[in-house]
Amino acid sequence: MKTVSNCVEDILIAQPYLEEALSRNIINFSALAIELTEPISKMLKKDVKPGAIMMALRRYNPPVALSNSIKMKKVIQNLGDITVRSNLTDFTVKNSETIIDNHAKILERINQESKLFYTFTRGIHESNIIVSSSINDFIKEALNNEKLLAMQDGLSAISINLPQDNSKIAGLYYHFFKRLAWEGVVLYEVLSTTNEFTILVEDEFVDKAFAAIKKVKS
Repeated sequence: MKTVSNCVEDILIAQPYLEEALSRNIINFSALAIELTEPISKMLKKDVKPGAIMMALRRYNPPVALSNSIKMKKVIQNLGDITVRSNLTDFTVKNSETIIDNHAKILERINQESKLFYTFTRGIHESNIIVSSSINDFIKEALNNEKLLAMQDGLSAISINLPQDNSKIAGLYYHFFKRLAWEGVVLYEVLSTTNEFTILVEDEFVDKAFAAIKKVKS
C-alpha cells in the first residue's frame, strides 16, 4: 500500500532540482508541504494533512550521488581538458542495407584529413554522422541514395575528458545537465565514450555552454 513517504519520494525523484534544494536545507519545508498536499492527496485518493507531508519531507534521505560526497568532489576536480570544435554539421539518416557501405566511403574521405571532426552513431532506426562542415557537399553526395531525416549545420561540440573509473560514479552526468539547464542551454546532441563526454549545441549557445561546464569543473 502506498504511503505519504512513497508519494514524496516519487515527486522528488521526478524533480531533481527540488530534491537537491531539499538536501541542502535551502527550502521551506512547511511551504513545500502545503504545495504538495493536493497532488499527494490525489495520488492516495484521500485527504492528506500538510503535517504528515512535512514529516515525510524531513525524513527523506536523498541518494548519496546527489549529495556533495567526497568521492564526487574528487571526480569533478579531476575533470580533464575541455575542447571546443565549431563549424560542424549533423546528418541524420534512416538505417538501410546500404548505410554501412556509404559510411565506409565517408571514412575513406575522413582519413585523408586528420584535423576533420567526425563521429558516427548508429541507433536502432537511424544513424547520425557529425562532421566538419567543410565536407558537407561530399557527405551529401555519399548519402545521396539514403533517406535523409534531418540536417543541421552551425553546430559546435564541447568535449570533456573524464577521469578513469568515471563510469562507476552515479550522478556524474547529472551535474553537467543540471548546470546546462540552469543556464538555459539547449542540447542538440549528446555523445560519449568511456572517458570522454561531448555535447553538441547550436553556435548561439556555445559560449554559455562552455562557461556552464567550466563552473562544474571549478
